[in-house]
Formats: sequence, structure tokens, C-alpha cells
Amino acid sequence: MPKKAQVVIVGGGIVGCSIAYHLGKMGWSDVLVVEKEELTSGSTWHAAGLVGQLRSSRNVTKMLKYSVELYERLEAETGQSTGWKPVGGLRLASSQERWIELKKGATTARSFGLEMHLLTPQEAYELFPIMTLDNVVGAAFLPTDGHADPSGITQALAKGARASGVTFQRQTRVTGITVQQRRATTVHTDQGDIEAEIVVVAAGLWSRELGRMAGVNIPVVPVEHQYMVSEKIPDLPKDIPTMRDPDNLVYYKEEVGALSMGGYEFNPIPWAEKGIPHDFGQQLLPPNFPHFEQLAELALQRTPILGTVGVRELINGPEAFTPDGHFVMGRAPELDNFYVAAGFNAHGIAAGGGAGRMLAEWIVEGQPSFDLWPVDIRRFGPHHRSDRYNRSRTLELYGKHYTLSWPHEEHESARPGRRSPLYSTLKAQGAVFGARFGWERPNWFAPEGVEPKDIPTFGKPNWFDHVGEECRAVRERVALIDQTSFSKMEVRGPGALMFLQKLADNNVRKPVGRLTYTQFCNEQGGIECDLTVSRFGEELFYITTGTAFGLHDRDWMQQHMPRDGSVFLSDVTSSYAVLNLCGPHARDVLQKVTEDDVSHEVFPFGHCREINIGYAMVRALRVTYVGELGWELHIPNEYACHVYETLWEAGKDFGIANAGYRAIESLRLEKGYRYWSKDLTPDYNPFEAGLDFCVNLKKKVRCIGRDVLEEVHRDGPERTLCCFTLDKDVELLGGETIIHNDTVLGVLTSGGYGHTLQATIAYGYVPTEEAHHERYVIECLGEPIPATRHDDVLYDPERAKILR
Repeated sequence: MPKKAQVVIVGGGIVGCSIAYHLGKMGWSDVLVVEKEELTSGSTWHAAGLVGQLRSSRNVTKMLKYSVELYERLEAETGQSTGWKPVGGLRLASSQERWIELKKGATTARSFGLEMHLLTPQEAYELFPIMTLDNVVGAAFLPTDGHADPSGITQALAKGARASGVTFQRQTRVTGITVQQRRATTVHTDQGDIEAEIVVVAAGLWSRELGRMAGVNIPVVPVEHQYMVSEKIPDLPKDIPTMRDPDNLVYYKEEVGALSMGGYEFNPIPWAEKGIPHDFGQQLLPPNFPHFEQLAELALQRTPILGTVGVRELINGPEAFTPDGHFVMGRAPELDNFYVAAGFNAHGIAAGGGAGRMLAEWIVEGQPSFDLWPVDIRRFGPHHRSDRYNRSRTLELYGKHYTLSWPHEEHESARPGRRSPLYSTLKAQGAVFGARFGWERPNWFAPEGVEPKDIPTFGKPNWFDHVGEECRAVRERVALIDQTSFSKMEVRGPGALMFLQKLADNNVRKPVGRLTYTQFCNEQGGIECDLTVSRFGEELFYITTGTAFGLHDRDWMQQHMPRDGSVFLSDVTSSYAVLNLCGPHARDVLQKVTEDDVSHEVFPFGHCREINIGYAMVRALRVTYVGELGWELHIPNEYACHVYETLWEAGKDFGIANAGYRAIESLRLEKGYRYWSKDLTPDYNPFEAGLDFCVNLKKKVRCIGRDVLEEVHRDGPERTLCCFTLDKDVELLGGETIIHNDTVLGVLTSGGYGHTLQATIAYGYVPTEEAHHERYVIECLGEPIPATRHDDVLYDPERAKILR
């Protein structure tokens, strides 16, 4: 066994072998794959092998499309049989709500460039003639989906990796990992130690345990997953498509004249809660026929032929699932050289090819070729270190794998956890909470006599009118919004200003008492962070960013911090509650409760300072995310209730009201404020996003990405973020297609209803040469809806101008 390697990959399943294969293709041959048993051991060898491509994320879909492209050529390239069969994938709808979901998927697929057809029940039957059509409303068919032999694919990837010089070490168990100065330096095994420049964990079920060896949090949960293989079925059509019947919770795949059938039950069984046995490898768990019976009964309703043949085998193999149902990929924020690819939620075969390529790019180039935030490990927070939280939420998500994906759906498990000091106060006033990054946040407020509960629907939600009232309070009177969940950081030290200048595209060299809205860009000019920097001292900067982006943004800063001790970065999220006081009467309310002058002349927009409210000193930022006069009030936690009560009492004369995050979303769409991870991502630069005013090309300190930003400023952006209003009020579900003259131009990034405008608003990127038309079409659930593009901000309180 080699004593050292540039890259050590722990795990010889499909993903680990794919990473090795792609590193080899990129010219990195000093790569060692360490596997505790044989290649494919763990989950790969017993996987059902279905390969589907469509996901809610455009870029995750692109990643899975690459898997298919790779599998189509891999056998010819390596000479190793892969069992790849592009038979297509069929998905049934057995209710009108499921049919809406499939139509949404068809719209999304079109915008993603993925072929997908909506079928009648009879057309679906012709593709899968062993099923009944009971309750079938329609179906969707993706002709490029298929299935593969998991072991064959993995062995082909390993063979291709060996051809590039990659080394494989089997029957070698990792026993520990040494970490020094934020780097994993040595991988300890039962066969000796390996010095490593880079460590990759792609160990499926064992990934959480291996992460802990290095102090890295990898929130994966082993769950039992069963599927059966029938005896031979007479006259079974050859190469029938894979089929998913989500309303019956089951999936099917042809298996050499027989049928494989599995599914996702509502009551999954976690496995190895006290830790995975060291000797568990290429093994299965005992079949659990009583537990599988619930799926078998549902399957018999759709495919009665299964009742006429025997069960050849019931396979019970544990799989690694995650608390949000998405993969875990990327460089771990705890270390500088530790990468993860795990938690594929029984979709490792579909993801394997693409995930391997993306992680290889992450290692070699510092980032993948397109943004993968939905699967980025930095989306997990401190609450994901809790096994209890992870297990509870993961089991809920497993049980929802085939349930309808409702708009605005909130999950119920592992709640309430992280709470604002105002949680109980707001709950008593009718707050209906949603969960974000472990926080309980008020989504909307139910008036007296209205049940404080979301009712799932694809139509107008039960909270629609109440959110409209909250928006009117913000626009016409004054409101309080609890935004305690904001991620908050302090940057201190003699090098703080220079450090932030190198990160920010805007100029943060402003006097104490000023704030700066800015982006942090990568070397390609893509937007990595979108945040506000407030200067409270010569060497003290206070940073606020989105609830779920704090770990991501802090990691970006840590990666670029000087190592000379001149800069100190600390997370102060738990130190401050935040109240957003906003609306035309915000200043009237605030002036009643503070001894400080908060007039426009003394405290204008874009300023920050400490002021007193009642008995408390708070950090007041003259900025809001709703497009109205207002302040973000950052309050020491112990004073939060006092400040809220003081403001509420002072605001009664002005009709003060509570508002929640669904009102914020409506209001920010009207004002044209962008949202990172939707409108802003590393795939887009500030000029494309319409944030030219944030890019300061005159400051002396050159920020990261400055060369590209100067080039885009000179030549113009390739794409433009456009604002539309639709001629028809519809519930935008995400992924809708932007069309002009029957040509697909792009996909919506954000959308929703503007209660002030009384119109549906949407944002999306289109090629700049196509961004000048007045009229477009937005395809929603297969329906083309005319839309108008707007050059100006839809709502501007300063001009009191509303455009429709």
C-alpha cells in the first residue's frame, strides 16, 4: 500500500470510483482509493439501479444528465459491461393533484432542456402493459432515463481510473484521521498510515463516522430499504421502461424477464442507531416481509400479475439518507482539504457519474463548473450535529419521498428547535411558523377566529388574504417582523478593512456609521455571497446575511482570511435578536421610544448606529428588505421582549401589525430585491443580476474576480435578469419556462404574488440580446401565460409609483 498520496478517497462504491475516474481524466494520477471490503460493498452492490434525471434544481438535473451521457459511452471506452439500458422512465398520476405535479415537472424539464412527454393513460399502458389503469389520470415519460447494473458501472469506472494511474487498496479499513491546522494530514488504516494532501469521504453509510474522525459533520442516516425481485413473468415485454407509481408509493424495473419492485413506506426503519458494525460490508439485512407487506399490497393493485408469480428474493439493504432528501457534496467547512460525497438517498447510481465529475472539479479547480448549492455540505448547520434531529427529520423525508410536493410545504419533525426570544409572544398572537436552518420563523399571522395552520393546496392558499393584509400594513402603516434568524458575524482587527475590501465588489471603505450592500465574488465573477456590511468602529464590521447562508458565507471568508492574526471573524448570530420596524410610520414609532434623533437628516438610509429603545441599547441599521422606510434593530437577546413590547405599545396609534416571511417575499418581489440561491448564485455575475451599482471598479483594492468584472463591464453581460408581470394570476411553483417567439430563453428564478400591485411577479435570466422585448410567455403547468417585461422597479415608495 502506498505510504502517501495526493488524494486519498475513502470508499469504493460507485461515487468513490467515479471521483477517482474523473480525477484521472483531469490528469491527477496520484490518487488512492481505500475500500474496507471489495469494490461496490456497502450500498452500491445491492442497489436497484434505476437512473432518473429530473430534479427540482436545474443544475442537479444537469449533473444527472451527465451521468446518462457517461453511462452511454463507458462500456465502449473501458470494455467492461455496465448493463446500461436507456429504456426510458414512466411516472404515473393517480389523482388530479399528482397530474398537476407532473405538468409542473414537464414545464421544468422543458426549461432544463430535458425531453419529457405527458401521456394519456392508454399511452402509458402501451409502454407498460402489465399494469392496470385504475385511477390513472395521466403519466409522464422521460425517454432518456433507464437502468444499469450498479456493480458493472462501478467496475467500469474503476477500470477507467486504473488506466489513468489511480491505485485501489481493498480490504483496508480506515481507523482514524489526523488533523493539523485545519488540514487532514494522515489517514490511519489497519494496514498502515497514508499521508494525504487531500482526503475525500465517499463512504456511504460510514461517512458520518469517518467525518467524526476528522471533526467534520456529515449528516447521513442509515435506513433500511427493501425491494423484491419476482420469479420469471411469462411474456413480460423486454426492455419495458422503469415505472414509478408515487400515489401507490412504489417503483418497478425489469429484471431479466422478472420484475423488481420497491418503494418508500411512510414508516421507515432506521438502522444501526448505535453505530455500524465494523464487520458489515457486502451484506444484506434479514428480509422483513411484514414491513414490506404494505408496499406489496399497493403494488398488487397496480400490477396484479405479481400475485401470480413467486418472490425470488426480498432484498433489504441499508442506504444513507439525509435530513433534507438531497445529496451531501463539497469541501467540508471545518477543514481546508477534506471533501465529501455521500448521502445519495438511494439515488447513487443515477447520481454517480455526475457527482464524481463535479467533486473532481471541486478538488482540481476549487469549485464545480456550475453552482450546486442544493447539495452543498455548507447548507447544514449546528443542529445537524444532533443524531436525534437528523434521524427524526430523515425518517420524515424518507416517508415523504413519493408524497405530493406541495407549494410552501413545511416539515413537522424535529421542531421546534432554535427559537427567537419572541417565539412565545408571537405564537400567542397567531403566528404560523416555518422552519429554516433549524430556526422557527413566523411565516404569517392568523387573525382571531382563523386556525393558525397551513392547508396544502396547488391553488390559492388559505393564508393568501392574511398575508395580503400584512403587506398592506407594511405599505400603508407600520409593521414589526421578527428576523432574529438572520446570520450575523463580526469582523474585527487592524486588517479587517483591507480584508473586506479584497472580498467585496463594492467599496466598504466608508466612515464609521455607514453600511454597504455588497457581493463577494469568485474568480469567475460569480456571486458567492450577498450581504450587508455595517461599520460600527474603525476596526469593527458587523455583517448580516440570510438565515441559511451563514455557514456558507463564513466559510468563504475563512478561506480568504489572512493568517497573520490581523483579522478575527466571529459568529454572533445567537447574541442578537432582530426586529424589522418598517412602513411609512416607522420613524414616528421609533422616535417615540428613543432619546436619539432618528430624523432623515440625522439618520438617513444606509447608515447605522447604536441607539437606545426603552431601557436597551440596540444596533440600528437604516435598511429593510421590503422597500419601505424602516430599520433593522439588532437587539441583545435579553432585551428582545422589552423592545418588542415598547415598540408595539408606541405603534398602536399608527395601526401597528405583525408581519411574517411570506409578506417579506411578496414585498421584496415588488421592490426587485434579489435573493441569494435563487436570483443570485455563483453562476451569475453582478452585472447580469442588475447589481451594477454595487460594483465599484474605481477603488484601489482589487477584489476577487475584478478582472472578469472589468471585462463584463466593458463587453456587456451575456445574460440579464428580467422582471415580468403575468397577465393571469397563477401560483408559480418554480422552474417555469420563459419563452419568446416559441423559443425557450430561460427559467424563472423567483416568482410570487405582489399584493400591492395585485399581480403575479416573476424574475428570470434571458440572453441579453433577447432582453429588450416587451412581451413574453411564461409557461406554467403547460399553460402559456402572456407576460410583460418591465425596465423600472415595480414599486418605489419614494416616487409613490406603481407599474402594472
